[in-house]
Amino acid sequence: MSIAVILGTVMGGLSGYYGSIVDSILMRLTDAMMSIPLYFLWITILTIIGPSFLKVLLVLGFTNWMRVARIVRGDALKYRELDFVTASLALGSPNSRILLTHILPNLLPSVMVAASFEVARAIMAEAALSFLGLGVQPPTPSWGNMLMDAQTYIWNAPILVVLPGLCIFLTVVAFSMVGEGVRISLDPTLVGR
Repeated sequence: MSIAVILGTVMGGLSGYYGSIVDSILMRLTDAMMSIPLYFLWITILTIIGPSFLKVLLVLGFTNWMRVARIVRGDALKYRELDFVTASLALGSPNSRILLTHILPNLLPSVMVAASFEVARAIMAEAALSFLGLGVQPPTPSWGNMLMDAQTYIWNAPILVVLPGLCIFLTVVAFSMVGEGVRISLDPTLVGR
């Protein structure tokens, strides 16, 4: 998710801060990418280039940045209108400095929350791709590979199916709960509750 978070933060930050034509171009690209069914895109790409651990990481990273970009864009639009950015512009600071020293630090809480939710989605995507034989290849262990191998023994040893499925479920729920906890702890409106 590092690739997706970095790419989404850059795209959303530039789009939200500069606005106008930059915003239009980057958000139309984001909308176009969001309109593509990702599972079909992943299956198509991995069928063409072949499955491996590194290829799965790159495909998931370069196709999961859109949600992060949308969240970051919204926050960047909000922060660029605040007084500290206006004051920095009045002092003659270049846009790159404003983005790196004023806007980016304020975007980090939203990026961290989005990243924790995206990790959960990436775990499910990798397990699904590995189950289909397009993800991590044996002998490298993967919960998707374990589920694929266990379907032969589902009636004789159902625990072989239950354990990897339970691990996927618990891990995804854990990352989702971490994301929700980070969101609650970083939300200034919920401090008193």
